[in-house]
Amino acid sequence: MSNPVSDEARVIPLPAPREPLWRDLVGEVLRRERRAQERTLKDVADAARISLPYLSEIERGRKEASSEVLAAAAHALGLGLGDLLSLTHGELARRTAERRRPAAAPHRPYQGLCLAA
Repeated sequence: MSNPVSDEARVIPLPAPREPLWRDLVGEVLRRERRAQERTLKDVADAARISLPYLSEIERGRKEASSEVLAAAAHALGLGLGDLLSLTHGELARRTAERRRPAAAPHRPYQGLCLAA
């Protein structure tokens, strides 16, 4: 027996966009700052006294670093921990604002009163 194929298209809902993870954002900010200074992972890892593979994993958002490790990485880049967190917060605010911004407001006819003298 064969199953009849429906003429109706199946609707597969898209997953809701997920919130960006803090560790991803912190890693992106660290990488962006390191590259802006034209420094290597090894250079920053040595200055921060963090292993190169661990710093690489932090930059890729694979590891959730402690505040001590983040402070060391930030200081190696000439930033304070507050600077790193502020830059990361700015990136989070920018991304979440982009997601909330509606593509276009639906058109609604004006339902108010117009008075003329």
